[in-house]
Amino acid sequence: MNTIPQTASPSELKEWIASGTDVVVLDVRSAAEFETLHIKGSYNIPLPLLAEHAEELAGKLDTQVVLVCQSGVRAAEARANLAAVGFGNAHVLAGGVPSYQQAGGEIVEGSKRWALERQVRMAAGSLVVAGLAGGKFLSPQLRTVAGVIGAGLTFSAATNTCAMGKALAMMPWNKTGNEPTRESVMAQLATKTS
Repeated sequence: MNTIPQTASPSELKEWIASGTDVVVLDVRSAAEFETLHIKGSYNIPLPLLAEHAEELAGKLDTQVVLVCQSGVRAAEARANLAAVGFGNAHVLAGGVPSYQQAGGEIVEGSKRWALERQVRMAAGSLVVAGLAGGKFLSPQLRTVAGVIGAGLTFSAATNTCAMGKALAMMPWNKTGNEPTRESVMAQLATKTS
């Protein structure tokens, strides 16, 4: 039975890093999100890449791991992926990168791209307004757009998933020239764990 706590607070992570505890911080957000803001010294391995190579990645990790994302949802999924292949020494950072920053943790700021969550709010809000305005001025059937978006947001909250976020993450403005690959991640971890 796994007795490792499933979460770590921002203050715990700060303490581990400051005390020199052997810990690897894996950021499972997209490369664009990582480029915008990340914890100093963390490694970027987007969740789809981690999920695809969880067993190989777990074999490279021989230390305590803290998984981070924007809010903790993707990090919890990454923890489940690693646990499924037998790696149980992973924690999810409570509150994600923003909480770590608010706690005074050392972060690296990059490009000023909007966070994916903010992009989702803008897209959903814009589609609702467009559907309502189109329904008033063009055709009442366009109000259906607002209903579909509302239903999608309700489903998203109920299932703790976000199809719109996944779609927006694939947009060109959310891509970077430094997309991690299996090879680049394994090479980075090899230098950390050796």
